[in-house]
Amino acid sequence: MIKLRLKRFGKKREVSYRIVATNSTSRRDGLPLEELGFYNPRTNETRLDVPAIVRRLQQGAQPTETVRSILRKAQIFEQLKA
Repeated sequence: MIKLRLKRFGKKREVSYRIVATNSTSRRDGLPLEELGFYNPRTNETRLDVPAIVRRLQQGAQPTETVRSILRKAQIFEQLKA
């Protein structure tokens, strides 16, 4: 099963995340299938590759709860229904 999850990177105490599509059995920071975006919780900056995320969701990828909330704020699910 493919999951959309956060991949941690950055320095200690200055963490940021990449939103990636990865196999559900792989490690958190393992090799992703595809990088789909970026999220920085310190500045609340988010950059998303919307067409790629919509494509992955249509293929059946399951987002984690945190990624789901980020996508909900960006209104990705409304684009998926349209």
